[in-house]
Amino acid sequence: MEKLKNKVAVVTGASKGIGASIAKYFAAEGAKVVLNYASSKEDADKVVEEITQNGGTAVAIQGDVSKEADITRIFDETQSAFGKLDILVNNAGIYNYEAIEKISTESFHKQFNINVLGSLLAIQASVKLFGEEGGNIISISSEAGKTPLPTGSIYSATKAALDAVTIALSKEFSGRNIRINSILPGVVETEGSRSAGFIGSDFEAKLVANTPLGRTGRPEDIAKVAVFLASDESAWITGEKISVSGGIYGL
Repeated sequence: MEKLKNKVAVVTGASKGIGASIAKYFAAEGAKVVLNYASSKEDADKVVEEITQNGGTAVAIQGDVSKEADITRIFDETQSAFGKLDILVNNAGIYNYEAIEKISTESFHKQFNINVLGSLLAIQASVKLFGEEGGNIISISSEAGKTPLPTGSIYSATKAALDAVTIALSKEFSGRNIRINSILPGVVETEGSRSAGFIGSDFEAKLVANTPLGRTGRPEDIAKVAVFLASDESAWITGEKISVSGGIYGL
């Protein structure tokens, strides 16, 4: 099966976790994939190696999505490598859960600069490369954007903002054959969620107890939906916020 044959995709924040899984699934479906990473070169190179060993095509490009110069270079190098762009996945993101008394302006701006500004800059750059056939944008948002948790006010605000961007741009892109959708994962077991102490904690147990499908998510749960949204199978879908969370409901 090659649902993404002859497509070129940029996946930001793709050295680990959800981004890495999306890159692998895209490549398995025939896409040529650009894996963006900020600092984890070794991890990104491992993902590229795995993809190429399985017969796929991928390159890793370093860049901080919150920096306009880096975004320009990422997409210039994408064009040099593959000559076009069809799909953008805005996956790069950070989170910092902390009580309101401890929130700093530095933490606020860092989360908004990467999660929101970085996505906007990537979208601006991708639109310039999309050809006459249009393009496809997928933003990895979060259930936290619509059901914020205690100490997650800033992170949740960034994801709510990202969803608003999705809806606004779906209308702005009218007539240009550019689709844009958000995927809203629940808690997913990744390197990041493990290092943050979520996995194996009482907090995770509470979330799973409120999840009808009864488990924490896995990166491939998100990647499979990303493949669907990136393919022609979802050709009549844009401006949507699609929850991929096991049915989790409010705490």
